Amino acid sequence: MKTTFLPLSDPDISEIELEAVREVLLSPRLSAGPVVEEFEAAFAQYLGRKHAIAAASGEIALLLTLQAYGIGQGDEVVASAHSFRETAHAIALTGARPVFADIDYWAGTIAPDKAAARLTERTRAIIASNANGHPAPWDNLRELAKGAGVVLIEDSTEAIGSVYKGSRVGSFGDCAIFDFSQPGALVCGEGGMIATDDDDRAYAIRRLRSRRIDERSSMVIGAVAPLQAGLSDLSAALGLAQLRRIDVLLARRKRVEAWYCDYLRSFEGIKDPYIAPDVDEVHWFLYVVHLGTRFSRSSRDSIIDDLRTERVESAAYSQPLHLQRRYFEMGYRRGDFFVTEKVADRALALPFHAHLTEEQVAFIVGTTKDASINVGAGTAIY
Repeated sequence: MKTTFLPLSDPDISEIELEAVREVLLSPRLSAGPVVEEFEAAFAQYLGRKHAIAAASGEIALLLTLQAYGIGQGDEVVASAHSFRETAHAIALTGARPVFADIDYWAGTIAPDKAAARLTERTRAIIASNANGHPAPWDNLRELAKGAGVVLIEDSTEAIGSVYKGSRVGSFGDCAIFDFSQPGALVCGEGGMIATDDDDRAYAIRRLRSRRIDERSSMVIGAVAPLQAGLSDLSAALGLAQLRRIDVLLARRKRVEAWYCDYLRSFEGIKDPYIAPDVDEVHWFLYVVHLGTRFSRSSRDSIIDDLRTERVESAAYSQPLHLQRRYFEMGYRRGDFFVTEKVADRALALPFHAHLTEEQVAFIVGTTKDASINVGAGTAIY
């Protein structure tokens, strides 16, 4: 098959989104205004939460949340070593110390018993991610956070639409964080959202985020310096249009997922993606293949190179946070989190978006299979 370049992600944009953006472009307001407020209200309703506060990105959303809880210098925040890198960056930007914990091998989410072992008298919060769309074990994490008297923050940057025990992700943490950049299902360029039922916390987050134009002259409000990290009406219009189509967007990605599952069964020993018993539905962030133990990190990287030669974009998923330079300098070393490192060395993310055809998925899988043979590791997965 002769193919054009197949990107890792490609936003699902329709005439509905184009018209929504056009309306804002023709309006007298491009910066944060009524469309942002409408997006926030619709997102809160979608999750069944009292408040949703839009921000410039998922990282900024988490930073605002941590600041709203007063977390800063001298505090510790427990987080997964296998996560969205901006999670750890937001912790570090507050002045607090990221304390990493290892993950469950199958789900990729933080393991509650391993998180418990990392708690100290300085711990102020636990951040648990719904890794690659798979919900974390929220009942156990809630029990852990309650027993330790710490805040539980839900990182749903990769998981919009996934369902745990009958409830959508985003409804489990004291605050939940979403990100709307690629390669997610809902994309508005750059942006994020904080969801919470806590009135006081929502008020604090809004004050830390930005000021309204009519508050410019207030001496009292000026006592707190905001980040001016809100979302524009232009981005909100795109996000709102996507939210109104979210069931369609997710269904189109499910169709591509089904093709991947069918074609990947041609690999020796392939298993369907793992879904925990308490999880009702997973909407994957990327389509991630876990290579078997006969593969090394270098052979996985060689497969990525081979795919690039065939004009197929793929990527390592993920880079362990504790091995990135900023955190390496805090004393973390390879070998600290065995499961995270084992998964990261052999996890391969393939193109995953609604514009893929069945023929293209077959080509991607066939090329991946050929590349795995080329590196001398055979075709076994898991």
